[in-house]
Amino acid sequence: MAGVSAGDDFVSEINVTPFVDVMLVLLIIFMVTAPMMTEGLDVELPQAEASETLPTDNVHAILTVKDDGALFLDEHETTLDDLPTVLRANVRDLGRRLFVRADRNVSYGVVMEVMGRIRGAGITDVGLVTVPALLPSGGRSAAYEIAREQE
Repeated sequence: MAGVSAGDDFVSEINVTPFVDVMLVLLIIFMVTAPMMTEGLDVELPQAEASETLPTDNVHAILTVKDDGALFLDEHETTLDDLPTVLRANVRDLGRRLFVRADRNVSYGVVMEVMGRIRGAGITDVGLVTVPALLPSGGRSAAYEIAREQE
């Protein structure tokens, strides 16, 4: 055979090591930043004896009442007058569940007025977001400590 030697062979294999390195770095970046993206607005939640974990699916909406009385549906600010219209369009008509996160310093009257507007929008299934209460030993639960570290 003329012209074919052992040194002229082409390597037809793809080196995947750089690809794996890049994927591992991206995985670490997403693992670190994902909890930060789901935090939302800064509110000091009240404590409750029986607290459940908030669902992680996207079929719910969170209405936040800040200590100054400002209202936010998910990340979008709204007013008390516009609240029923916004809730009908973004929660009730889409079949989403509503959770209310009220700062512990918000007066009971404000929370009850917000709840009245929620009922006025035709939403009857509402969850209230709290943090776990102090443990009998005086410490906090591990879930609470993790949530506070992420803020």
